[in-house]
Amino acid sequence: MKKGLFTLAAFVLAIFATNAQEVKFEEFDLDNGLHVILHQDNTAPVVITSVMFNVGGKDVGGSPEAPRTGFAHFFEHLLFEGTENIGRGEYAKIVLANGGTLNANTSQDRTYYYDIFPSNKLELALWLESERMLHPVIDQVGVDTQNEVVKEEKRQRYESPYGKIFETLGKNLFKVHPYKDPNIGFMEDLDASTIEEFNTYFEDYYSPNNAVLVVAGDIDPSETKELVKKYFSEVKRGPEVVRNFPKEQPITVTENAKAFDKNIQIPAILAAYRTPGFGTRDAYILDMISSYLSGGKSSVLYKKLVDNQKQALAVQAVNIPQMDHNIFALFALPLGDVTLGNLLTEMDEEISKMQNELISERDHQKLVNQFENQFVNANASIEGIAESLASYYLLYGDVNLINKEIEIYRGITREDIQAVAQKYLSPNQRVEIEYLPQKDEQ
Repeated sequence: MKKGLFTLAAFVLAIFATNAQEVKFEEFDLDNGLHVILHQDNTAPVVITSVMFNVGGKDVGGSPEAPRTGFAHFFEHLLFEGTENIGRGEYAKIVLANGGTLNANTSQDRTYYYDIFPSNKLELALWLESERMLHPVIDQVGVDTQNEVVKEEKRQRYESPYGKIFETLGKNLFKVHPYKDPNIGFMEDLDASTIEEFNTYFEDYYSPNNAVLVVAGDIDPSETKELVKKYFSEVKRGPEVVRNFPKEQPITVTENAKAFDKNIQIPAILAAYRTPGFGTRDAYILDMISSYLSGGKSSVLYKKLVDNQKQALAVQAVNIPQMDHNIFALFALPLGDVTLGNLLTEMDEEISKMQNELISERDHQKLVNQFENQFVNANASIEGIAESLASYYLLYGDVNLINKEIEIYRGITREDIQAVAQKYLSPNQRVEIEYLPQKDEQ
């Protein structure tokens, strides 16, 4: 009976994921290279305007002689400072006064800005976003102000317990690719940067031909097209971005490292693998492997190390998405006197099982169900749809993935999971990191 219910639930979820999540959209380009995607959904009087720029932490500013890390994240803040037509600090006030909200975020690969307004404020929203491209004010006052903001953000996020883990992974897993540097950058780089360097960086990356604009929600597509042309057509095309990052050599022998964190008392063990970037099929399979290992309390690592053996306070396997190389990482916190080496051995045992045996058909179906559920949830809001449309166009090169990506996961077999575990997750392909409490003398 339970098996029948499980199969029925999977069948119902698959139908829902297939039919209920089709996202309709239309695309066009302006002469200056700006790609525009429109999605109409008149169920609520809300509109989101978002711009994703093809620039992230990996795009270092300055010069080869004096490289400056953290510029993309810094610009995430700086471009809210004001424009020639919006006074300093007034951008957010205008949004809030008109019933809107706003935010932005930066990864190693892209920067994303968005505003959410009542739909009758669409023209205001488009004007605000166009101002960011057309008339930004980049001066010493704004730079000094945002420098302090970024330093405070670094203190809050990176100096919290285990807050340096991502920085530690990048530093140890990459030797020459700019993923080796933290997304937020090094504060000494920002302190040493000049206004000329900031202006050059803006001209290099924040142009319409290096961005995508998404307008989604309660819109009239014909009217929206005209408004987009009105406010964005005069933005000048910029130089084409050319990247030629150094190539990493494969890891063929286990590397060992230690990192220290003054904000923790319990050590952690990390094992990190450099794997294919998020647009590849193998990356999708590694998503499934990470979910199989630690996706919820019924996952194999959680049940084994936390519930049954009570050796770990926490355990996780993550597939961190990045364009050029993903990071697949194992992480565990020991309970009591359990050693870090023992935790790693126990985690390796489960990976070895995946490499030598097929996971069960039931576990495989459970994984498919999990990803179908995630697929439904990702596009359950206008905000989620807008970001997905931007990401699939700019980072994956295929907007239609918003509707068909689930088919990639459905096409992954148990044999695929075994083969990818064998290909990428052997001990000689990783960096093992002891993440330890920092003592005063260290």
